[in-house]
Amino acid sequence: MRVLIKLGGTLLDSRESRLRLTSEITALANTCEVVVVHGGGKQMTRFLAERQIESRFEDGLRVSTPEVMDAVLKVLTGTVNHELLATFVAAGARPVGLSGIDAGLVECEPMAPALGAVGRPIRCDAGLIRLLAGQSYLPVVACVGGDRNGRVYNVNADQMAVSLAIGWQANSLYFFTDVDGVKNREGQVTTSLTAADCEVLIGDGVATGGMQAKLNAAVDALKAGIPEIVIAPGGFDGLLAGLRRGEAIGTRLVGGTVAAQRLRKEALSKRI
Repeated sequence: MRVLIKLGGTLLDSRESRLRLTSEITALANTCEVVVVHGGGKQMTRFLAERQIESRFEDGLRVSTPEVMDAVLKVLTGTVNHELLATFVAAGARPVGLSGIDAGLVECEPMAPALGAVGRPIRCDAGLIRLLAGQSYLPVVACVGGDRNGRVYNVNADQMAVSLAIGWQANSLYFFTDVDGVKNREGQVTTSLTAADCEVLIGDGVATGGMQAKLNAAVDALKAGIPEIVIAPGGFDGLLAGLRRGEAIGTRLVGGTVAAQRLRKEALSKRI
C-alpha cells in the first residue's frame, strides 16, 4: 500500500497542527509506505511581505520573479521543510527532506511567461522515493522542481503531489487542507465529485484561486487512474485513521457522471 499525502502550508504554520498531523502520519507509515509533499504558501507570503516584496497570483498560482524564487528556496526547501522534518523525528519517524530537484525527482517546464519561474511537472522519476519508502524512510518533498538545463521552478504543491503520486503509482492521494472539503454554490461540502463536476464548479466560478488549482490537479490524478483521491480537512482529529476506515470525510474524487448531471442541473436552475 502506497499513500501520498499533501500538506498545505496553513496546516504547517501551527506547531500544534504539525504535531498532530506528523503523529498520525507516522502511525500510518508504520503500516505502509508513505510520502509527504508540502507547500508553504502562508509562510512564503509572510516572508515576502517582511521584505516588501509583493505577492501576486494568477489562477491560484504565485507569480515567481527572481526575488520570489530566492524566497522559495529559503522558505520551502529550508525553514518549512526542516521544521516539518524535526517534528517527524520527534514523532518517531525516519524522515528524509527532498525537493523535486533531488535525483531529478520531478522534471518541469515553464508554465506561462506571465507566471515567471512557475513550473509544470512533465516527468517524475520515482526511483529515489521508491527506494527510500521501501526501506521505511519517510520522504518529505518540498514543492520545488528543476529541468535538465539546471533551471529551478516554483511548483504548485498540488501539482507536485499529483506528479509524484502518478510516478510512484500511489494507491491513495490525500490533499489535507484548512477547509472541510470542496463546497458547492450554497457553501455546503460536497462528499463526492467527478471530473465533470469539477469542471462545472470551476466554469461557474464556484471554485476559484487555490481550490481551482487543487481541483485541476486532482482531476489529473483521477484521469491517470489513482484509485483513491480525497480533499480533506487537516484539522480533523483522527483524520488518517478515519479515511483508512472509509469514513465520509471531506470530498472524494470519483468516476462516473451522475454527480455531474446533478451539478449541471443546479447550475442551470441558478441561471434561469
